[in-house]
Amino acid sequence: MKGTRNSQSLATACVAMVGIALMSLSGCAASQTMISKRNLDVQTKMSETVFLDPVGPDKKVIYVEVRNTSDKDNFDIETPIRDAVAKRGYRVTQNPDEAYYRLQANVLSVAKTDPTAAQQALAGGYGGPLMAALGGAAAGASIGGLAGGTYATAGIGAGAGALVLGGAELVTGALVKDVLFMVVTDVQVVEKAAEGVIVRQDNQQNLKQGIGGSQQQTSSEVTKYKKYRTRVVSTANKANLDYEEAAPALTQGLTRSLAGLF
Repeated sequence: MKGTRNSQSLATACVAMVGIALMSLSGCAASQTMISKRNLDVQTKMSETVFLDPVGPDKKVIYVEVRNTSDKDNFDIETPIRDAVAKRGYRVTQNPDEAYYRLQANVLSVAKTDPTAAQQALAGGYGGPLMAALGGAAAGASIGGLAGGTYATAGIGAGAGALVLGGAELVTGALVKDVLFMVVTDVQVVEKAAEGVIVRQDNQQNLKQGIGGSQQQTSSEVTKYKKYRTRVVSTANKANLDYEEAAPALTQGLTRSLAGLF
């Protein structure tokens, strides 16, 4: 009996030591994240490059239309974009018919996510799927995951070990999070064709009809406008980042990217 009690005490002590060690490692990971992610990192990337032919001052007239279909109704980029293109020498008009260029954008999503989902959203291009990006399963993941294992020695002291490890994960996870916000914007640039140029536009759309059914719709027309489409993905990353801090930087990056098309 004495030998059994000694074995149990030794096993419990070992589990406690492992828990303390992992708590230390978890704390180190949290500290490392706070140091490496202490500064806000903002990146803006475009899925495809759009080249527009240079025009004279008389043709530098643009119509800007930005829609926001995300759940962040306070994410406003239309006014900053209008100001930015105006500074580049363009006259912003409210009449799309008199404009030589039209810049149309739709903010699809403003949400927490992870780097993999951001890459997938960019690779999908204009109109691409957003399921992974909107899922964001790893968004704001706790750095305390280092303490996420389970330990037991022949069933002895497992409860104590789980309590220690769980406490370490809870503390570090509550204090330090690696947070990434992403904005996904689909962009269409419309350019008036030069005199004498005929542009033919063919459209094809598959319409779903109930479960398993679909209907194909096609149309063709002659137009005087050329269209270019691309997607812009903007990300902001920092430890313990909140939306209020991320939004201005994301707005600035997205504005610079879209105005840079002209």
